[in-house]
Amino acid sequence: MTAPTIDRDSHSQLLLNSYRHWVGSDLIDRSGSLEDQAQRLFDASFVVVSHGTQADPILNYGNQTALNLWELDLERFCQTPSRLTAEPMHREERARLLERTTRDGYVDDYSGIRISSTGRRFFLPQATVWNLIDEHGKFAGQAATFREWRFL
Repeated sequence: MTAPTIDRDSHSQLLLNSYRHWVGSDLIDRSGSLEDQAQRLFDASFVVVSHGTQADPILNYGNQTALNLWELDLERFCQTPSRLTAEPMHREERARLLERTTRDGYVDDYSGIRISSTGRRFFLPQATVWNLIDEHGKFAGQAATFREWRFL
C-alpha cells in the first residue's frame, strides 16, 4: 500500500518537524525527498497517528502499522473521532494525557489501554505524544507514536 496522497508530504513534514522540535531527535531518517520521507513514515514498523484541532478531534493520519492495529482502512480511520481509540472507561485518563501534552509540548512516559475498531484491546507500555505546530508556531493538533503493544 502507498502512503496517503492528500497533503501527505506536508502533513508528514508537520509530524516530523514537530516531533524534532519537542523531542530533540528525529522520528525517522530524514534523508531523501519529502515524498521519500512521507513514504518512510507511512511504512514504519511503529505506530504514528495524529488528530486535528476540532473540539472533538478527528484522526487525520495513521501510518500502515496504525491502520493494521486499529483494523481500519485509511478512509475510515480519518473519519474517526480520536476519543474512540480508547474505551469509555479510559477516556478521562486519555483526556488528562492530552491536556498534559498541550501544556508541556510533549509527553514521553504514557502507558495505557486502547481498543481497535473491532473491539480488540491492547496495552501500550510506552508512547510519546506531542503537539503539532506549524511553521508559524500555531497549534495544529497532536500526534502519538509507540513501538510496542500487547493484546489483552
